[in-house]
Amino acid sequence: MSGSGGAVTGRRPGGLLDHLILTLDAALRTTLPGAAAAAAARPSPAGGAIAEAHLDARERALVAALMRINHAGEVCAQALYRGQAAVARAPVTRAVLERAAAEESDHLAWCAERLEELGAHTSRLGPLWYLGAYGTGMAAGLAGDRCSLGFVSETERQVEAHLNGHLGRLPAADGRSRAILEQMREDEVRHGRSAEQAGGRPPPGPVRRLMALQARVMTTLAFFI
Repeated sequence: MSGSGGAVTGRRPGGLLDHLILTLDAALRTTLPGAAAAAAARPSPAGGAIAEAHLDARERALVAALMRINHAGEVCAQALYRGQAAVARAPVTRAVLERAAAEESDHLAWCAERLEELGAHTSRLGPLWYLGAYGTGMAAGLAGDRCSLGFVSETERQVEAHLNGHLGRLPAADGRSRAILEQMREDEVRHGRSAEQAGGRPPPGPVRRLMALQARVMTTLAFFI
């Protein structure tokens, strides 16, 4: 992955040890406080043209919690795509993951920057989110490229719904956070569509429900921790 998470490259020669070292390096650069705010490939949608809103303490705490959830979700996205790419079989599958991951790295940096503006912290459970999502990504990838791409499509569908919910909860005056989430939503829709066009096969109902349950656990914990 590019940006803060490094570039998704799929399998590389050099054996298991090299792969583990690269994975650990990506995990540290993604989850260490402050590391994710490295330069993004695209400027934040919350640019200088959008003034900071005057939020009361309750509104500021809510926005911080929502952006912490979104940052945790982007940590998961980094790990998920890296796990899938590690076992992808076809170049087209890796290409879809690479394109999506580059933009997900931007999302990670934007959320980290917004949290810093709010004087808030990222989720302290970042390493846990990363490890869990990496294992999920590898499992999805081992099921085959069509299943892996279908997993991407379903993930992005659920993320789109999640972002819609957050946009509805943001204080009306907070244009900076809103601009970030709207651009993220646009990107996620495109990622899901690309995965479908590349041949993704929708996961069965029980898998979709399990994905939704995992997301609910993550969002609940990240809201507070």
